[in-house]
Amino acid sequence: MTAIHRFARPGLLVALTFAFVACHAEEDERRLPTALADAALADGEPSDGDNTWVRDAGADDLGGEGTWVADTGAGTWVYEAGFGVDDTDFVPLFNGVNLDGWYTVNGDASTFIARDGMIVCSGKPTCVLRTDRQYENFVLELEYRHMVEGGNAGLFIWSDPVTARGQPFTRSIEVQVMDGINTDNYTSHGDIFSIHGAVMTPDRPHPAGWARCMPSEWRARPAGEWNHYRVLCQSGVMKLEVNGKEVSGGYDMSPRRGYICLEAEGSEVHFRNLRILELPDTEPPLPAEHVADVARGFRSLFNGTDLTGWKEHPEHEGHWTARDWVLDYDGQGETLWSTESFGDFELIADWRWSGEASDNALPVVLPSGEYDLDENGEQRKLTVPDAGDSGIYLRGNNKSQVNIWCWPIGSGEVYGYRTDGSMPPDVRAGVTPSEVADEPIGRWNRFQITMRGEQLTVVLNGKTVIADAHLPGVPESGKLALQHHGAPIQFANIYVREL
Repeated sequence: MTAIHRFARPGLLVALTFAFVACHAEEDERRLPTALADAALADGEPSDGDNTWVRDAGADDLGGEGTWVADTGAGTWVYEAGFGVDDTDFVPLFNGVNLDGWYTVNGDASTFIARDGMIVCSGKPTCVLRTDRQYENFVLELEYRHMVEGGNAGLFIWSDPVTARGQPFTRSIEVQVMDGINTDNYTSHGDIFSIHGAVMTPDRPHPAGWARCMPSEWRARPAGEWNHYRVLCQSGVMKLEVNGKEVSGGYDMSPRRGYICLEAEGSEVHFRNLRILELPDTEPPLPAEHVADVARGFRSLFNGTDLTGWKEHPEHEGHWTARDWVLDYDGQGETLWSTESFGDFELIADWRWSGEASDNALPVVLPSGEYDLDENGEQRKLTVPDAGDSGIYLRGNNKSQVNIWCWPIGSGEVYGYRTDGSMPPDVRAGVTPSEVADEPIGRWNRFQITMRGEQLTVVLNGKTVIADAHLPGVPESGKLALQHHGAPIQFANIYVREL
């Protein structure tokens, strides 16, 4: 039984006839490929059936006018096909000369380069290269070859523009590009699966129940040889052909509009002959929940390989270390400052505690920013797991520091303003977190920090903990810093955009 999925309107089948023309013209029985059979039924049709699609005998050529007939096992459904599409309708997605039209999201400038008509990926650091615009419905073709046995890479479809929290990869649907690693749960022959918040239903149930379609057969060639992928993406349906034959797919995918990415994951891989055929957008337009985030101009401040973009001094050596996509700090050395200064900006920064935690009694802070005191005037304390203290300095000074710590009030507060008795009560209350949004120690957190003039907003793990707080006298511009405070901590996915 083959699940049946729908285009928004039957007329979109017109634009997809090329898949039959290009790949299946040699078949005497003129059967429409499964990729189209699964996607073309209109609203209200059965949810599954034995799909046999045959072309109406009234038309003489596969690319001409005629009808396609679907025998679903529950009735026959007929759709008009007005014209075909041939290979000349594809356009290059890579110009063969440089990376115009592509953007390195979180890697080094040397991770992806154009050479000899190929995109050459070093695999280091683990990161992604994305298109500079979004795509919705399309057919994508590319060739790849691994240069190392057991190499790993990927093709991301309908991707967000920046990486997911605590990950070097984006929310997207991944088409596996891997060599020679095969298990009961994944293969190197064209798996399709959702990652980091994306969703899908595989065409065939996964043996472990994962949202992952394993290929119907193994067709990928080994390292050193070129492989060909053709990926059909239409209204939340995806089908993959490996070296000329459809092997995997999925449906009910979300997002179903977004960026296309190539993934670096540890070893050298080459890509060439990337080309795309765009199909009409879905009608009515996709709701917002099915559209990936739109790029807003963020750029990475950490390249995953070294401390380029940061002021590195002897006291930092061996303490602040690039470990693939993670900036690791062992708690020794000194605060690390950026080389650039920023005025109004939005900053994304992921962080997690990497040292051992112990139970400590830490002060309780009231919503007013004052300490909670007992009947003797002493600070009330609460025993909580404590991994240390750190923070992010804004505009070149430690007074405007967004705190990272384990106090009961939670991270995000601005200690220098909250504890300044000369500040008005509304300022001190404004820089006190409205709620605790920290993840448990050892898990990744994400700050989204916005500075406009003297106003600060801090979003922690999707929750606004500081809302448009006033920082009187804060400098108009200054460098960013990752604070040394004696505790091991890791940072990643550090992005900034100037406002």
